[in-house]
Parts: sequence; C-alpha cells; structure tokens
Amino acid sequence: MSKPEVIEKNPTNIVELKYELARIKKRDGELTFRGGKTEEYLNEFAKLSKKDALELVEKLKKLNIARLKDIFINKIIDLMPSSVAELKIILQGYTLSLSKDEMTTIMKVVKEYNK
Repeated sequence: MSKPEVIEKNPTNIVELKYELARIKKRDGELTFRGGKTEEYLNEFAKLSKKDALELVEKLKKLNIARLKDIFINKIIDLMPSSVAELKIILQGYTLSLSKDEMTTIMKVVKEYNK
C-alpha cells in the first residue's frame, strides 16, 4: 500500500475548490460519492465566480493589514459577510485582533463583491 506524502499545505477557498473539482470531474469523467456530495455543497454555497474571488483576494492583500493572512482572507471569501458585526463573528474563531477601522476597510472591499 502506498503512503501519500503531503508536499505543502495551502489554504484555499470554496470558489477555488469548486473549479478544481470541476477540473477533476472533466479529467476523470465522474466524481466519487464524496466528490459528488462536495460538488453539491460547493454549487450551493460558492457565491463568487473564480475571477471575482481572485480579484477579491488581491484587493484584500493590497490593504496591507499585517495580521490578515491567507487563511483569514479565504474564510472571508467563503462566508462573504455583509456587515462588520458578521466579519467580527467570523474572525472570532481565530487568534486575530483587528481594529474597527481595519474591519470597516475590509468590509468596504467585500461589499463590492457581495451580491
């Protein structure tokens, strides 16, 4: 039995995962049971196109908020908060403290993509 080796770990958001799963489905013809269930979930909850998600990632990175790492940016894209209060709730699960001004700045960028 082979032992797969993890080469690197990178955080990803559900939009990127949705398109990666579509690529796998195209390559293999069909998905496994778990892959199919994952695809159903992603189709239901992925709110952005891949282009919009990539633009949003870049805009959030350009804010130059030192403590805002990739994992937090991806979580914001996954859940697409509509207010500062929702953003605060999303980030409470992490050891991250942002000022109200930083959260307001983040929300200004997110609201451009929130449909």
